[in-house]
Amino acid sequence: MLLLILGLVLFLGMHAVTITRGVRAQLIERLGEGGYKGLYLVVSIIGFVLLIYGYGVQRAAGYTPVWDPPVWTRHLALLLNLPIFILLAVGKRPGKILSLVKHPMLLAVKIWASAHLIANGDLGSMLLFGSFLAWAVMARISIKRRPGEIARTAAMGRVAFGRSDAIAIGVGLVAYIVFALWLHPLLIGVPVITRA
Repeated sequence: MLLLILGLVLFLGMHAVTITRGVRAQLIERLGEGGYKGLYLVVSIIGFVLLIYGYGVQRAAGYTPVWDPPVWTRHLALLLNLPIFILLAVGKRPGKILSLVKHPMLLAVKIWASAHLIANGDLGSMLLFGSFLAWAVMARISIKRRPGEIARTAAMGRVAFGRSDAIAIGVGLVAYIVFALWLHPLLIGVPVITRA
């Protein structure tokens, strides 16, 4: 559990630096742009490796149950994960989807974390997915409060559904199918679609 917590503190803590613009500016001033990016990258990678390894150790040691989610929550989580891949495929490409959701990656993280929280009732999952959900909510609130954010999002205006939206939906659907059928069992060790 300690490795999972340490990984979360390092990974999300480093990502929280972008939320606190003053701290970020001080680090850039002290380390330079390249030094700051290097520190950000190294700490994030170490944190990510620790949280993945720590979560794996936690699962191998046996689940510490917090609550017992009903079976239907797994089906709901599978459905909720579909828009995540579309949102990630949108990225920062201008289009109707981007103009509607403003920050597709943060929305994807919030949906992903919420879906996994409702389908997993163990302590390790509560820590992992709950931490990511809390970070994504705080990051979105922070972005809304940044000077110029309202003007930036207003400048997007009304955008028609276009080619970039269709590509994001197509790429997202393919990525979702590949991940659900093959990559989730391979990388995470948990099949999301069981064959009877």
